[in-house]
Amino acid sequence: MIFGITGVAGFIGSNLADTLLSAGHEVVGIDNLSMGSMRNIEHNLDRSDFKFHQTDVRDLSAMGEAFSNVDRIVHLAAYKIPRYGNAIDTLEINSQGSKNVLELGRDGNRRLIMASTSDIYGKNLNLPFSETSDSVLGPTTIPRWSYAVSKLFDEHMAFAYNSSYGVPVTILRFFGSYGPRQHLTWWGGPQSVFIAACLNGEAMEIHGDGQQTRSFTYISDLIDGIVRASLYDAEPAMVFNLGNTQEVTILELARLVHELCGRGGQANIKMVPYKTLSGNYEDVMRRIPDITRARTVLGFGPKVELREGLHPTIQWQRVAMGLVEAQPA
Repeated sequence: MIFGITGVAGFIGSNLADTLLSAGHEVVGIDNLSMGSMRNIEHNLDRSDFKFHQTDVRDLSAMGEAFSNVDRIVHLAAYKIPRYGNAIDTLEINSQGSKNVLELGRDGNRRLIMASTSDIYGKNLNLPFSETSDSVLGPTTIPRWSYAVSKLFDEHMAFAYNSSYGVPVTILRFFGSYGPRQHLTWWGGPQSVFIAACLNGEAMEIHGDGQQTRSFTYISDLIDGIVRASLYDAEPAMVFNLGNTQEVTILELARLVHELCGRGGQANIKMVPYKTLSGNYEDVMRRIPDITRARTVLGFGPKVELREGLHPTIQWQRVAMGLVEAQPA
């Protein structure tokens, strides 16, 4: 089978490409390299079963040409992390990119697997979040919610394309992915910046009081879920949560990173009030998935606990930060 992947040079996209190629599939990937890196895919560039096109998901013509012969498309390209404040890019890139991908699905009647986010559940207090849980977002005056809104719009548009044009769609809501090739800034999540700070001997900054909780999904588990969902065709339109149900506070995460980095002593943690980050920033205090549907329908089940997954992540980040030499494969 030939898979098209948007955002192929990113953290999730490059790991997905490796897994699909190892399973005997072909991959055609696109990425504008604004956040992705050629380092993530350079080992595949000489393969006959891998093709890369540097283009933007907002360029429908170029993307259509690149994906002309693919059997299905996994849409991972997105602009995220609303804490950086660029709501216009977040809304435009995510909505236009997803609409273009849906147009390609309409043109070729190909299943589209679209990445969404746990952020769409927002401030909902009824945990754990199932696929039918309500979205409870903050006011439009707070840019923090622009990413969740853009992904909700994408989901509604995907189901509308299915209803109106028969485009088969699968929506995957990711919960806190981490692992080798993650971005080294807040784009990669709190574990990325905690590891970087700890390895540099700097304070790990926690926004708020650190009691907010998250579930963190190791990349191999997430990729397993994506592949399973990508090959499942029994329903024309589906949505699945993909995540680990292990709930951990951000403070516990920071302390665990400190321990696994081998620093010794007490963790160097600095609490930063939300108003310092942004005067009206709103955080989500708890986030944990109900993965019953993915477990029952897809056979998905995360295997890697946080402590286990952080070991290779920290080692990879040491290399990525230039602190140690990469070991031969």
